Parts: sequence; structure tokens; C-alpha cells
Amino acid sequence: MPTAAVDPTFIAPRGSAQRFFETIGNVTAAWGICKFDHTRYSHYRGLRWLVLLREIAFLPSTVLALRRAKRVCGWVDVLHLNEFTGLPALWLARRMLRPRSTVIHVRSLACEAPEMARTRWLHAQLRRADAVVAIDESVRATLPADLRVDVIHNAFTPSSADTPDVDIEKRLDTLRPESFKVGFVGNLLRVKGIGELIEAVGITRDRGLDIEVVVVGDDARSSRGPRAWLLRLLGLHQDLRAEVEAQIARLNLTNRIHMVGFTPAIARVYRRLDALCFPSHFDAPGRPIFEAAFFGVPSIVALRRPRPDTLVHDVTGLAFEPGSASQLADAIGRMARDRDAARRMGVAARGMAERSFNATRNAAELLAVYRRISPR
Repeated sequence: MPTAAVDPTFIAPRGSAQRFFETIGNVTAAWGICKFDHTRYSHYRGLRWLVLLREIAFLPSTVLALRRAKRVCGWVDVLHLNEFTGLPALWLARRMLRPRSTVIHVRSLACEAPEMARTRWLHAQLRRADAVVAIDESVRATLPADLRVDVIHNAFTPSSADTPDVDIEKRLDTLRPESFKVGFVGNLLRVKGIGELIEAVGITRDRGLDIEVVVVGDDARSSRGPRAWLLRLLGLHQDLRAEVEAQIARLNLTNRIHMVGFTPAIARVYRRLDALCFPSHFDAPGRPIFEAAFFGVPSIVALRRPRPDTLVHDVTGLAFEPGSASQLADAIGRMARDRDAARRMGVAARGMAERSFNATRNAAELLAVYRRISPR
């Protein structure tokens, strides 16, 4: 946003987000911020209701963080909730910070079960906000049709991801020049579809295709200790690097799938790829799709209903059925066999990214929302 357009104070959990926000404005860090999850994929059901115990445990730290933020910022023109799962924190913030107006950002597909009281409650909370922002048309489609929603896409500045990383360059230099190179970017979670991708690489190998995969990611948190043991026992722990490595070894794919961990120099990875794979079970486009697109890389995405603002099937990339390793293998094989078509998709993807995910333009759109709802 333009200099001096906003005076931001961030309330964020401790960690990488906190450190990033500290480069922008004041930050009040919390041990945890309480949430209520009513997204399509991970809404509460069965043993997932136990996750509410964590949210209850985060209530004191949320209150303490809001009290500290009140001392820092005093009065608040606009309170911006970064994701609609944070509605309990928003309820507290309204009472403690007394904002003049509120914005609710919706980044995940909302659960669309109208028979659930939770869904009706969610819709009521969205209607109470002065503005609702969805990150794309797929997310917007899960919200009430009669609700005013501003669709403002996420943004990416390619130069910010082009930091030096000698180690990652050395590892990328080991890729075979003649192979078709596919990237996976994200935490090693079952829900991200990493298992299907590994299985798909095995299928393409058996079909005689030379495919190499660069996996940029790792476990989201420690897989050891009593907490991890308990979460695994309850079926709530999804970190699975050991499982991923075992699957790669079992299928004899160690020379085709390269685990490189996380890197801030993601631009250097994208420049080496022929395609990006986003096989998430969320049935939604993710950030790596448009990040890769800025570098002319087409995407292969698990989407039942791709929408033209994020993926045009057979134009900017290919869509396949979430959870289907065979369809994913078909899509990878199609691009690998027709590399000219893959390059054309990459050019089209770059054009879409520059239109939809421009940081300056999208920041201006969000600032316009702030100005629209702020009292004169």
C-alpha cells in the first residue's frame, strides 16, 4: 500500500509470520490465537471436535495479546481478520479494541452445509462485517450468493523470492537436463496430496517417461514427542516425512524424487521447473500456482471445477480429480510428451498471474475497501 496510507498493528502467533510482520509495522505476538474451523475440508466432525480443546487453551493468550495491542494502537479504524476461521478472536477484538469497522478475509473454501447450525451462524457473522473479501472465485462460490463480497486475489512479488541460496542451486544442478521437471511446494501433509504425487511418478516411470520431481517442503512441525504421539493416535497428526521417504524408497524412486526442504529462494526453483503440481485434497487452487505462473510455469492442479481467474484447463494448466494418482500421472505424462504445449500453457499462466496477482494493484483494491467502509 502507498506509504502512510495505513498505520498497521498486527496480532499474530509467534513464529515466521510474526517475524515477517515486524518488517512492516507493530506486532503483538501471541502464544496462540483461538479459532473455529468451519472450512469445507476440516470442519469439526468425529475426533476433530477434540481440536476445540486447543482453541479453548488459546483463549487466554488471545485476550492478553488484544490487551497489549490496545495499549499500542489505542483506537482502531479498521479491524481486518486475516481468515474467517478466526471469528472467536474477532468477537473478542470487537469488544476490546472497539473498531469503527471490520473486514473478514475468506481464504479457504467454506463448508456449504445449510442444514448445520454452524453454517447459519457463520453466514450471520459474515453479514455483520462491514466488508467480506474472498481470495478467488472458488472461495467466493462457497459463500452466500446474496452477500456482497469483494474478490481480491492474493499477490506475489517475484523479486522478493529471488534471494541467493548456494545449497539449493547445487542440488538443482544435479537434475538431468533431459528430464521433465515437476515441482511440489508445501508442507509434507497427507492433505497436500504428496502421496498421490509419489504414486503418479511411479506410474510415469512404468510408462517409460523421464520425470523428476523437486519437493520443496518439510514437516510442518516436529513429528516426535508426546504431543505428536497423541495426535497420531487420534488420527490428527499429518506430518509424514518419514512416510514419504519410505514410500519413495519402496517404489524405487530415489533418483526421480528430490527432497530439498524449504528455501526462501523459491524463484530459483521455479526457474528450473517445467510444471508445478498442486495435488491438494482441498479442491482449491493454492498460492504456489500463481507463484510459479510468474515464472512461466504451468500447473497441474487437483480441481473439480477450475475457475477462469486461477486456472483455465488446457490453457494455463491442467486440472484433475483430487485424490486420483492415475489422473495425475496422465496429466504429467501429457505435458511431458508435448513440451511445446506445456510451454504455451506457461506463457498463458504468466499472463493470468500478471493480471490477477499483481501486488500493487491488489493492495490498492484492498485499500479502496478500507476507505469505503471507514467512517468519514
